[in-house]
Amino acid sequence: MIDRRTYREFQQRSLQMLEKAGIVLSASEKENIEVADFGLNDLTVIGLELVTYINTNRVCAKELVLLPGQTCPEHRHPSIQDHTGKEETFRCRWGEVYLYVPGEPAAEPKAYLPDEFVKHVNYWHEIILRPGEQYTLLPDTTHWFQGGPNGAVVSEFSTHNDDASDIFSDPRIIREPIIEH
Repeated sequence: MIDRRTYREFQQRSLQMLEKAGIVLSASEKENIEVADFGLNDLTVIGLELVTYINTNRVCAKELVLLPGQTCPEHRHPSIQDHTGKEETFRCRWGEVYLYVPGEPAAEPKAYLPDEFVKHVNYWHEIILRPGEQYTLLPDTTHWFQGGPNGAVVSEFSTHNDDASDIFSDPRIIREPIIEH
């Protein structure tokens, strides 16, 4: 659970990073920046801030903000009934992001996670994205990512997004933020 003051603080921090990246938002988008703490109440380690521009039954476009060292936990977007899992492309706009997917593990990964979180990570194949670089994940690909030393702003272009169906490796994860009033 996130208290309202912390939620606003992280919205403001992510807005500053979006401005550094040259991302222009409407007043409504600024007001509605989502702060996801994944139910773990440790936003500086596990968290993500997002702006969703569009999410129809066919396409989705978002900005993802990762503060320095902040991590979106390992998860996948499965196929459900007649809907294929989400295919997504991450394009780094500012900063540096470390993306981890199945494959040969990095000998010395750039990301760092405390033990309580690292035990829920299965993949360490590292892809480093810097401004102008992108990577596409096929549906049902397990992945996680972390902001570099200055954080990162990443544009996500994907097929339909259904956060409720995401499967996280850490069973403690709650995807939708719960804000204390």
